[in-house]
Amino acid sequence: MANKRLNITMDGPAGSGKSTVSKLIAKRLGYKYIDTGAMYRAVAIRSHELNISPDDDTGLEQLCKTVKVEFVDGKITVDGRDVSVEIRTPLADGLASVVSSRAPIREAMIALQREMAQVGGVVMEGRDIGTVVLPDADLKFYITASPEVRGERRHKERLAKGEESDLNQVIESIRERDKRDSDRKLSPLKPAVDARIVDTTGLAILDVVDTVLREIEEYKN
Repeated sequence: MANKRLNITMDGPAGSGKSTVSKLIAKRLGYKYIDTGAMYRAVAIRSHELNISPDDDTGLEQLCKTVKVEFVDGKITVDGRDVSVEIRTPLADGLASVVSSRAPIREAMIALQREMAQVGGVVMEGRDIGTVVLPDADLKFYITASPEVRGERRHKERLAKGEESDLNQVIESIRERDKRDSDRKLSPLKPAVDARIVDTTGLAILDVVDTVLREIEEYKN
């Protein structure tokens, strides 16, 4: 068990810190980091470019038959084009929240994500990884925080990028996103029954990383 390359899932709502934690955990362990949210955003951006309506399941299904989503040198590409910057915009936020709930998109991305995890040694983060994508993962974590704290984090990120941002609007957007993700019929946002829940509201990121690493070491030993 000590040398086994595990599949570790990191689920949680937007702004919980799961992306930063997942990246650091993967780096510490020498594992591959897979940002499933980035995959949905990449496909959403591509569907928008092709003028495929979010409710056009036929069009989305056809797109999924040909679209190529890859992680290359820490960047995400769609059909060979680096979209790492484009997927981190407010436009991508809205598009991904809608498109990711459509059955053709979810089926295609889940199949691809499972393929990526076949060899083990993966830290995969998203919203339904422990519940739907990798229900048999070795270890599952659910990273969360209050909407206010998550909104403030997202607000500061946007300001740091030179983008305009209104804190109250960001927090309200977070609440709306949580409701959409939790209420959707396909793969709703919720912790797996066997997930370890980590609330980051009052914790520094490195404290969260240390907490998760201790859990992993205990599991391996």
